[in-house]
Amino acid sequence: MSVQRKTASASDYRHNNALLGKFINTLMLNGKKSLVTRIVYKSLDMLAERSDLTGIEVFEKAIANVSPPLEVKSRRIGGSTYQIPIEVSEKRRTALAFRWIIKAARNRSGKSMEECLAGELHDASNETGVAFRKKEETNKTVEANKAFSHYRW
Repeated sequence: MSVQRKTASASDYRHNNALLGKFINTLMLNGKKSLVTRIVYKSLDMLAERSDLTGIEVFEKAIANVSPPLEVKSRRIGGSTYQIPIEVSEKRRTALAFRWIIKAARNRSGKSMEECLAGELHDASNETGVAFRKKEETNKTVEANKAFSHYRW
């Protein structure tokens, strides 16, 4: 007889989207989930007004655009340290995208968090902005270190 575990659903209540639920949990500080949920939903509403797509579609497009397919990892071989390109797992890919978008939104100045988050998600969906540039930097580092890919383990 197998025991079936019930896992808590991480999806949000408005869109029933697991990715958005994880984003809300990542953005949350000091356990204030209701505040963060309100901020995220307001920014999604702003995105829907700015674009012809729905807010959740823009959000998913932004996450897909910022997610890095490859990254470099340091490996010490024979007294030298090499930056070796490796593939990024899907879970880490989304975690990095979340982290970069949230950091870029928090570093924007002068506006409310709703406007900053909406602006950064809009920029990321249009392949511009700080978070997308971070992905491009990562890709350039991977390209520069492709010669060391044979050291992959």
